[in-house]
Amino acid sequence: MDYDRKAKKKKVLLMGKSGSGKTSMRSIIFSNYVAKDARRLGATIDVEHSHVKFLGNLTLNLWDCGGQDAFMENYLASQRDHVFSNVGVLIYVFDIESREFDRDMVTYSAVVRALRENSPSAAVFCLIHKMDLVQAEYRQKLFDERTNLVKERSEGFKITSFATSIWDQTLYKAWASIIYTLIPNLHVLEGYLRELAAAVEAEEIILFERTTFLVVTSVTSEIGALNPAHDRFERLSTIIKTFKQSLSRHTGLPRSSPQFAEFQVKTSRFNFFIARLTSNTYVLVVTPPGEAAFNTARINVLTARNDFANLDITGEVYPRGTGPAGAPHPASDEAAAAVAAARAAEDEDEHGSPS
Repeated sequence: MDYDRKAKKKKVLLMGKSGSGKTSMRSIIFSNYVAKDARRLGATIDVEHSHVKFLGNLTLNLWDCGGQDAFMENYLASQRDHVFSNVGVLIYVFDIESREFDRDMVTYSAVVRALRENSPSAAVFCLIHKMDLVQAEYRQKLFDERTNLVKERSEGFKITSFATSIWDQTLYKAWASIIYTLIPNLHVLEGYLRELAAAVEAEEIILFERTTFLVVTSVTSEIGALNPAHDRFERLSTIIKTFKQSLSRHTGLPRSSPQFAEFQVKTSRFNFFIARLTSNTYVLVVTPPGEAAFNTARINVLTARNDFANLDITGEVYPRGTGPAGAPHPASDEAAAAVAAARAAEDEDEHGSPS
């Protein structure tokens, strides 16, 4: 089978009323801004184009569309075909505190009609934004009300909605879910991760995109599923990006640079490490306590890098148990045997050699 090795560009429209928070969230996710810095950004004039390389064969062609009335009228009239053709995803942002919600809905309806005419297969995501401005006890009710109204005006599109704020992890949850739908051959990538997780007996493996540190996908064991922190992925994204920003300030390196190769944490209950997997991804691996499982997982992740790097670039499907050019798959039976041998050696050190 022939594979397209060129970058696949996915056109993503980011739209909504002026001041709704579109550019702030884009800058936080893709340009490593922090929330307090994003508040100083000015209004978007017309359309700002960004080509964001997300994974090896996926480039997001992001169109941040200014939300002033004159611009919106222009998009829907003279630029209608240009703006709304070949769209993979529409992300429409609603300001929860807007005093003109009925008018916002009229504009939204016009946008989705134009989208249906030009890109009927596009996915539509609606972000009900600035939820931090609503008292906690009223947030869910207000979010549900706004979501139901948006669904009624969505021209038959099946929408997915999120309550978001730049001040907490909800923004990462929403954007990670959006990006997840765009990644080509994701099932193949997830298959590789499942085999690797099973071979090294990991409690959880989480794959992050390098620049944004959005979660690409994850594999969780039965033990890992018992983790009570259901928002841990988004919290990890926030923590790691803050750590990277701190490194950037103290080293002078660009915010978009990798900045660290590996980070380890060892506790009495679990161990984990974060390491670069490919040029575009980091992987977080959680193992049970003990040096054997931890070291074996690290070795196998290092071994797996070449296979994942090729998959990152080509998206090719290799026969089960093999990698590029017939090389053994990193999560093969040999890896599982290595775990068993390491555990046996560790037990022998703790309890003495059998007589």
